[in-house]
Amino acid sequence: MNDDNVSSAGILMRKEQIAIIALALWLTIVSVFMLILQQVDLEIFFILSLLGILMTVQLLEPNFVQPGYLKYIRYIIAAGIVIFGLIVAQKVMEIFGFEIVF
Repeated sequence: MNDDNVSSAGILMRKEQIAIIALALWLTIVSVFMLILQQVDLEIFFILSLLGILMTVQLLEPNFVQPGYLKYIRYIIAAGIVIFGLIVAQKVMEIFGFEIVF
């Protein structure tokens, strides 16, 4: 094994590891700001976390191949978009004066 390969492998991180660290940092920042402002709202946290996941996947996605793990992440994103739609529908119903409880 070449010494250059050993030293660069120890220093460099894979894109997936960087994405996990970035997403964890994003969620931590969102949580801290919500606690500082004393406005903890799970709907807003969910929407901001979905936004973070979408940005991370967009940056992580390779151009010409689709890794196997990306398929499962897309299922999570699809479920998140459905839940986002339900949140929006609930807010619209509240504006029009209807009350629906999920």
